[in-house]
Amino acid sequence: MKVNKKGALGLLALVAASAVALTACSGGTAANKPTSSGSLTVWVDANRAAAMKDVAAEFQKEKGVKVNLVIKDYGKIQQDFTAQVPTGKGPDITIGGHDWIGGFVKNGVVAPVELGSKSGDFEKIAIQAVTYDGKQYGLPYAIENIAIMRNTALAPNPTPSTYDEMISAGKASGAKYPFLIGLDAANGDPYHTYPFQTSFGSAVFAQNSDGSYDASKLTIGDDAGKNFAKWLGQQGAAGIFKPGLTGDLAKAAFNAGESPYFITGPWNVPDAQAKGIKIAIDPIPSAGGQAARPFAGVQAFFVSSKSKNKLLANEFLVNYIGTEKVQTELYKAGGRPPALTSAFTAAQSDPIIAGFAKVGADAVPMPSIPQMGAVWDDWGKSEVAIMKGGEAVSTWQTMTTNIQGKVAAG
Repeated sequence: MKVNKKGALGLLALVAASAVALTACSGGTAANKPTSSGSLTVWVDANRAAAMKDVAAEFQKEKGVKVNLVIKDYGKIQQDFTAQVPTGKGPDITIGGHDWIGGFVKNGVVAPVELGSKSGDFEKIAIQAVTYDGKQYGLPYAIENIAIMRNTALAPNPTPSTYDEMISAGKASGAKYPFLIGLDAANGDPYHTYPFQTSFGSAVFAQNSDGSYDASKLTIGDDAGKNFAKWLGQQGAAGIFKPGLTGDLAKAAFNAGESPYFITGPWNVPDAQAKGIKIAIDPIPSAGGQAARPFAGVQAFFVSSKSKNKLLANEFLVNYIGTEKVQTELYKAGGRPPALTSAFTAAQSDPIIAGFAKVGADAVPMPSIPQMGAVWDDWGKSEVAIMKGGEAVSTWQTMTTNIQGKVAAG
């Protein structure tokens, strides 16, 4: 749904009026006294549901509004939300990834969230990620990015700053694999190869001065991208990048002590520790001479454009989900660093989280523009073709031409 300036100001006024009304109803002294009625339906995945129960109960106690938590398969939420909201059957609020926002806006299924001055309480990259076309479309609660997970028994020293040095150290460790990266046999994994691509100065789309992406400027096919493609072919020829050694297989190999270095995210920390692997989290080394910058993904809560309770939904998100207590509970449930700065800072008492946060400070938001959907398929398949011996520059150029065609076709 395209929300014009007049509409946004109107919504802001209604939110302010609602806040006054809620305060008036509470009498300003009895914080626990119910002040409203109705209900909110919230889609969450199983991992986050437990962390949400207490805040849902607190909201009902203080505001008189029941929050119905509906557990959904995370992998189906984006599609189901897009399909059900127009029919009026969707939830008031759903959990999801920030890179869904462009599609949600294009399909008119999401409403802006009015963070007001609260936006300054969140990490800058979290707010950048949920901002689309000048408006904030979600309440961020977690930030995630990949880094180098190091087996400290095999590699006691910090990961070297260059890729070549890391591979040399990996070989010197005597482990089966000097370095592990999960790659699907057919589709590769551009998300995990992207830090090495950025170290050549190559990006997918150009960014504006405010960090947003310019969908009219596809930059992936420039000379920097072609240089990365050449390097990628060399890694395939050397047998270090192995299409078919999937993310699950790479994880199993690392957890079996078969490599000192694994490029992955915080979601694989618990299993490594459960296997008794002593780990440290290090920056990703540069392959092309520039900083290796991974994508940053931000998890958020979105409000349905068809919700009849937008004001209550906004209140629940900003003043309940957006608190340090709840953001910390969600972090404990999922292991991803919180988006609220105070909770983010506190979580870094854990050196693992501090390691990911250090790498994330140099990350770039995953593009949330709808045009990004035209990129992944050709990108991943072309990388696999190059790793398997395809001519790098011509394959990369063909990929670029195909993506340009898909972007132009909408």
